[in-house]
Amino acid sequence: MIRIFKTNIYSFIFLFLSSSMFPVYALDVNISKTLSTVSTVHNGKVIKIQRIQDQNNVLSGGYTKTSRQCPPFCIQPVQVARNVTTVGELELLGFIKTKVNKGTGVVIDARTSSWFEKATIPSSINIPFNTFDKDSSDLVKVSALAKLGVTVSSNSGSNASIIDQMMGMLKDDVDAASGKWDFSRAKEVLLWCNGVWCGQSPRAIRGMLALGYPAEKIYYYRGGMQAWQSLGLTIVKGKN
Repeated sequence: MIRIFKTNIYSFIFLFLSSSMFPVYALDVNISKTLSTVSTVHNGKVIKIQRIQDQNNVLSGGYTKTSRQCPPFCIQPVQVARNVTTVGELELLGFIKTKVNKGTGVVIDARTSSWFEKATIPSSINIPFNTFDKDSSDLVKVSALAKLGVTVSSNSGSNASIIDQMMGMLKDDVDAASGKWDFSRAKEVLLWCNGVWCGQSPRAIRGMLALGYPAEKIYYYRGGMQAWQSLGLTIVKGKN
């Protein structure tokens, strides 16, 4: 009898919380006329991306600065390279919905790990901008590119283990001109950094192109963290 009573109580609580007694209020600050939120997964948790609802909210800290020494903090061109698509916030959110959430795309925070750990755009992974430099370790490149669906071509055939591929790469001293990277399963990637004055993601993109990454699979969010935060969009702490 007591067990039945408890069950009825729990059922009542569930119905009470899910009933119209608690109406869902529309957001005052939407992302666009037709979009209020975008959900994604970050560090194993579902994150809802939306804009800050406090209409008196203002930026604080470094992202309020209008001037930085140039070089190195120079305004970046809209087009990083031929066939690389530059996008804004709505396109980035669309990329998260249609590519990242379906496992066919990757959003890359190209800043250093210390920046990433403080705050990042939900669903982003951290691959620092210098990873794809010519003088970067081959093993570092292998590890990073593996996250993007790229492997190392091997004369031993497609069934070669990743260890065999790595050893073969080191033996042959693979570089940008070798053509031994296999991009046949490369994912679409979207890179960003701190803002229009930040050259980190453009540098990473140029490094990827030098390795042979297909330009049509690369997107560049030029506004970066400064523009993202200026629109009050959700940020989360990164985790390496």
